[in-house]
Amino acid sequence: MTFPKDSIQSVFDFNFWWEETDSHGIVRGSLVWAFLPHVDQVPHTIIPKGRIDPKCHDKAYVQIRPLDIRQPQARHDLPVSATTLYDGEMWCAYRAKKRPCLVLGETSKKVETVDRAGMSKRKTAQTVMVAPFYGVDQNGKREGYPPAFVERIRHIKYPQFFWDMLPSGNTVESIMRFDQLQPVGRDANSYEHSGYKLSQEALALVDEVFYLYMYGAVRKNGNLKIYIDLIEENLAS
Repeated sequence: MTFPKDSIQSVFDFNFWWEETDSHGIVRGSLVWAFLPHVDQVPHTIIPKGRIDPKCHDKAYVQIRPLDIRQPQARHDLPVSATTLYDGEMWCAYRAKKRPCLVLGETSKKVETVDRAGMSKRKTAQTVMVAPFYGVDQNGKREGYPPAFVERIRHIKYPQFFWDMLPSGNTVESIMRFDQLQPVGRDANSYEHSGYKLSQEALALVDEVFYLYMYGAVRKNGNLKIYIDLIEENLAS
């Protein structure tokens, strides 16, 4: 791929930014696909209203309403196996979309059976932390991002965003959002591996931007500091 000359990928010109991998195992830097919710929307709650058939325990009529955290709906206990809830729980529904996402955190140590004795599996279920990518392109089907704003993101003016070009997908340019970091289960039905991962040098740079987002500071003597200084010099000249 040919990156723009003012991008962090082009300035350091690593041998590889994205690497192909035959392993579909999850590691930090893996590019995967997963259905992720639109986190900026108002969620809905699903309220069971009654069985479709009095003799059927796995089908029910439901009502879908906007969820207000200040006024949650009362818990509805119906003898329908698919809608069982426990104390303090509610059914929530979000619109979701299959997106490319970068694995930034992975659980490398599985909890031993002896240590989770007496607990349900969900208490210690393994997850990976991913940051979603959004397409930059603006067209009739996609809102995308304005070019001037994309340029500022590419120059790390807003460290909650990271500009990139993905080796797979339907868009040329993409924006990764650190501020939408979220867990995805490690179950094979929860994600698909793209067959690509970031090179070690690329991942180290992404980590530097993530550090800036998390702590508001640029690591001294890092490549990100070099890049930001170069951009500032070019803009000033």
